[in-house]
Amino acid sequence: MKIAIIHDWLVTNAGAEKVLKNIIDIYPSSDIFSLVDFLNEKNRKDVINEKIVKTSFIQKLPFAKNHFRNYLPLFSKAIESFDLSSYDLIISSSWAVAKGVKTAPSQIHISYCHTPIRYAWDLYDEYTSNIKQPKKILVEQTLKRLRKWDIKTLSRVDFFIANSEFVQKRIDKTYKRESTVIYPPVNTNKFILNEKKEDYYLTACRLVPYKKTKLIVEAFNQMPNKKLVVIGNGEEYKLIKKIAKENIVLLGYQEFDEMIKYMQKARAFVYAAIEDFGIVPIEAQACGTPVIALNDGGTAETVIDGVNGVHFQKQTCEDIIDAIKRFELMDFDYKKISLLSKKYSQERFKKEFKLFVDSKIKQI
Repeated sequence: MKIAIIHDWLVTNAGAEKVLKNIIDIYPSSDIFSLVDFLNEKNRKDVINEKIVKTSFIQKLPFAKNHFRNYLPLFSKAIESFDLSSYDLIISSSWAVAKGVKTAPSQIHISYCHTPIRYAWDLYDEYTSNIKQPKKILVEQTLKRLRKWDIKTLSRVDFFIANSEFVQKRIDKTYKRESTVIYPPVNTNKFILNEKKEDYYLTACRLVPYKKTKLIVEAFNQMPNKKLVVIGNGEEYKLIKKIAKENIVLLGYQEFDEMIKYMQKARAFVYAAIEDFGIVPIEAQACGTPVIALNDGGTAETVIDGVNGVHFQKQTCEDIIDAIKRFELMDFDYKKISLLSKKYSQERFKKEFKLFVDSKIKQI
């Protein structure tokens, strides 16, 4: 079969790109399409194995490399501009508009849905609340049109795959469509078990508001006898550095191997975001490190209270502090934590994904 893989945009190597990499591994002769491709040399090799990506007209628009998101009103038109008429199987890796590519009745379109478009649906109010007029009017009109387009193009998808039960519920609520859960791939073999833990807590992610790293720092500000190490960079870095007290160490961006060392030795990994799935907490678990996380989103599924970590119920300092206190009264089996992480391995993902695709091809 001739296969096309559609990805929203290629600018970094985050969770969605790890999924893309594994899909490409399954179908190495496939062609890749994306709104834009601005991957650096290292990420290009890691994510797409240096394959040539077919991009949309947005790639060549002014200032697109750093500000392509400003062309949001054109995203739907751009994704529809791809000519996929020569392909038998279309696989979209979609958290924005990739699922809306134009297809023919003779083609099979399977969409791996990371989430329905967050800023048009679940996070609409949060996304638009801090935008000032007159820009706010333009953004609201754009998102309204995007929601209509998102629903109108649902018929272009034959089968949905959800990346978690959390997203499966979103797909049902937003799209009124059934989906099958296949958890994202985690390179658990790279994150080696270490049973010798040191007396510090760790959090690692992009330092952006929805990740709630600032909240974790504020909680540890109230626990001066407990050390917190923060790995990551982003728009909140300067603000977090300004408020962090002496028991908090900000390391900024760290190379992959260095981050693994911190994960392996941390007493626990702390995570406060509502994630669709959340790959980084699984990477910590693969190291045998317990995870203290919000009982919502993906971590409600991947963290088992008292087994491989501890849940807190609300995104508040008080809840995080209480979870830390409860955690320190518990004993954990680091080998068991690492073993449980294998449920999310790359090998498991590839097997489940290919079986799903093969089964759907046979039905048609």
